[in-house]
Amino acid sequence: MKLCRFGNNQLGLVEGTQIRDVSAALEVLPSHRYPLPGHDPLIAHLGELMARIDAIKEQAPTVPLAGAQLLSPVANPGKIIAAPVNYVKHLQEVLDDPNLHHEMRINHIQRAGLFLKAPSSLVGADAGIALRKLDRRNDHEVELAVVIGKQGNNIRREDALDYVAGYCIGLDITIRGPEERSLRKSPDSYTVLGPWLVTADELPDASSLDLELSVNGETRQQANTSDLILGVAELIEFASSFYTLHPGDVIITGTPEGVGPLVPGDVMKASIEGIGSMQVNVRAA
Repeated sequence: MKLCRFGNNQLGLVEGTQIRDVSAALEVLPSHRYPLPGHDPLIAHLGELMARIDAIKEQAPTVPLAGAQLLSPVANPGKIIAAPVNYVKHLQEVLDDPNLHHEMRINHIQRAGLFLKAPSSLVGADAGIALRKLDRRNDHEVELAVVIGKQGNNIRREDALDYVAGYCIGLDITIRGPEERSLRKSPDSYTVLGPWLVTADELPDASSLDLELSVNGETRQQANTSDLILGVAELIEFASSFYTLHPGDVIITGTPEGVGPLVPGDVMKASIEGIGSMQVNVRAA
């Protein structure tokens, strides 16, 4: 399934150029009182939800996909885990450009490790990006995003894909400078997830997907997930050796070469094979 959140926190099933409003299926989710769970309840109960959607979808009202306001497919990720320099050519790109590394030591991902982005940085495609620190370079980075479907830690790579709920397109926006990555990549709107969640049963193999990003019609980034240094299973193994992963946690897998600056007024289009594409507008905060 392709599941989206749209409008006033409605749940949608994307079918071609239409969205079926299957918000009624949300009745299968448990209600919570304080303290709230540290995971995303929709993702935690995705199997039951999909079964209910199947049962009601033919009677669900439809709205055009064009013009629908798309929200982040995951509402409440406990963690957004990011993989730095996870494409060989991007690693070399960063090493070669002082505007990217700012005299900071750049290591291979196995030594650099992973980093966290603030969940408050997360928006959907139609919210757009509000750039801060306009006196500094703000860069785009397109990435495959993996949504974790069930709790696990110390997960073996052989079992890792069993923990995947689905996939989205991710944009990791970055203020260039000497500070820690987590600070520079966590302003509001600097993580875009969308346009919808493609469930893992529909995309069982994410190891060889074309991805592309253009700005104002000019192609900036173009690669294939087969070029990842650590693939999806290896990243889940790596992350879960440090953290317990929970339903709704998001792992953005790294960006290929071609990162470049954004300015207010730019229009980005990001696409990943098997998922789809999304347009994201850029403005000043």
